[in-house]
Amino acid sequence: MKRLLLLGIVGCGGGEAPQQTDGSSAVAPSNAPKADVPAPDGKRLHITLTGHDSYVTSVAFSPDGQRIVSGSADKTVKIWDANSGEELQTLTGHDDDGWSVAFSPDGQRLVSGSADYSAKIWDANTGEKLRTLTGHAGVVTSVVFSPDGQRIVSGSADKTVKIWIANSGKELHTLTGHDDEVRSVSFSPDGQRIVSGSDDKTVMIWDASEQTE
Repeated sequence: MKRLLLLGIVGCGGGEAPQQTDGSSAVAPSNAPKADVPAPDGKRLHITLTGHDSYVTSVAFSPDGQRIVSGSADKTVKIWDANSGEELQTLTGHDDDGWSVAFSPDGQRLVSGSADYSAKIWDANTGEKLRTLTGHAGVVTSVVFSPDGQRIVSGSADKTVKIWIANSGKELHTLTGHDDEVRSVSFSPDGQRIVSGSDDKTVMIWDASEQTE
């Protein structure tokens, strides 16, 4: 697995909250849905989703736009109806704060990363926990599926990026090179490259084309 490029970002520092750059849309989870109320900027706020017991760290729409997933420091992952705001599922299993959530490209699975040093794969329809990915030695700050749904990439406070087989949970590669916590990871649209951002003020691009099972 080769690192293709290192991009130095001047002026970027570490933040307290994880940042997601995998195309996740911004929504505002906050308990009974509140629909169509004025937002502070004068635009219409469609719905406010409430139900988490602590701050919400990560959100994403399903590929078809019908559901929203949210991860929270209350250790849960919640699935919501994006049109009505109804809470559909609460997924429990993490032992510490949730940091990152994402849908698979077909919307059938979810992946979540946590401060318990693990990532978990869930059935997005039933809420069943399918796999637990262990191997990181720090908070799993960012997770995302590959465009074909066959792999997952995770970034961690242990300074590494890991690639996993989504169906089996097998670890494929550990990518090292960052000098501080990895905050965000993403696949390229063709799944051939991975990009990672770190508290070391750099962005690294990796060759993800080498895949073995």
